[in-house]
Amino acid sequence: MASSEASTELLENGSIKKEMMRHGKRTAHNMSSSSLRKKSDLSLVSKIRVGFLRKFLVNLQEVLLGTKLSVLFLAVPFAIVAEYCNFGRAWVFGLSLLGLAPLAERISFLTEQIAFYTGPTVGGLLNATCGNATELIIAIFALIQHKVDVLKCSLLGSVLSNLLLVLGSSLFCGGIVNISKHQKFDRKQADVNSLLLFLGLLCHVLPLMFKFTGTTSAEATASATLALSRASSIIMLIAYIAYLVFQLWTHRQLFEAENDDDDDDVVSDETPAVGFWSAFVWLVVMTALVALLSEYVVDTIEAASDSWGLSVSFISLILLPIVGNAAEHAGAIIFAFRNKLDISLGVALGSATQISMFVVPLTVIASWIIGIRMELGFNLLETSTLALSILVTTLTLQVNYLKLYQIKA
Repeated sequence: MASSEASTELLENGSIKKEMMRHGKRTAHNMSSSSLRKKSDLSLVSKIRVGFLRKFLVNLQEVLLGTKLSVLFLAVPFAIVAEYCNFGRAWVFGLSLLGLAPLAERISFLTEQIAFYTGPTVGGLLNATCGNATELIIAIFALIQHKVDVLKCSLLGSVLSNLLLVLGSSLFCGGIVNISKHQKFDRKQADVNSLLLFLGLLCHVLPLMFKFTGTTSAEATASATLALSRASSIIMLIAYIAYLVFQLWTHRQLFEAENDDDDDDVVSDETPAVGFWSAFVWLVVMTALVALLSEYVVDTIEAASDSWGLSVSFISLILLPIVGNAAEHAGAIIFAFRNKLDISLGVALGSATQISMFVVPLTVIASWIIGIRMELGFNLLETSTLALSILVTTLTLQVNYLKLYQIKA
């Protein structure tokens, strides 16, 4: 059979066998994404006798059909055709938005496949970089086109959707389904992410406070606020690097999720499905497609706003974050149904921390490099919403932990 032959070829190197034995635990992001994967039926492909063609078709089937969102891949060519055939701009926006959902899930899958060969540390770094690739690429294109408001709204919406929508839905749905059980989670992981979110909030509040308390001219205050934003962004990136060291080296065990072999709905990833170079090439292809569709999204967001009767702020703040990470968000809620709250917390808090402490300051530094004025702070309403969301999330988790502690006592 082709599947057994492919597995044998991948396991010829003894170092890979040892490395896979250390993957009994995976990060919450990988566990969440695996809930939307499905096993590929290779019985038809195995009948092909030409070795090269068989391997290519196996990789093609594993990558394109190995997800429950594979039907949404049809939106990718339709979006490209709609763009080049000058169809309605709103159609281009909608199809591009749908096409981003399976591409984001496949990027997570491919980074996990590469981690089998590079080791958990390099794989963790790759996952930390590509974990929110959709938001980062959309932010880059919005920055290039000087759509700073769209950029800020999309990033703020990503943080809020993770904290309020994903985590809130996970706690609510998990509590309803497991009403007779106690939802347990690791407080240490939640505390680390909460403190980083508060640090990011402080860096967002400082430029806003400086702007409102400035006693000099408006131009001087704006220049000082911009300088403060850039300095705060550098501090945030340094803190995020320290967080990666904490997560991947010194305290890795706090961020690893237990792999439950009894769960039939989750595809087992004890062996790699594709080879290293195949995964690398597919990762480049998927990232290029995400970049192409992200460019379409940024180009057509105003046309979609006019056609659908929705404001650009609403689309950037609500639709983009939800659809862009729909696979990861759905996985977090699914694991909450199974009373695996650590995985849901790892996805929601981890993504919010990554966007707040990495993607946002990185875009500020990038705008500085290319000569675009972009401050770190949001407006008063947006900053207040962010602060309230972080505060409510932290208090909710603390209260739940104290209740569990009292029950145990």
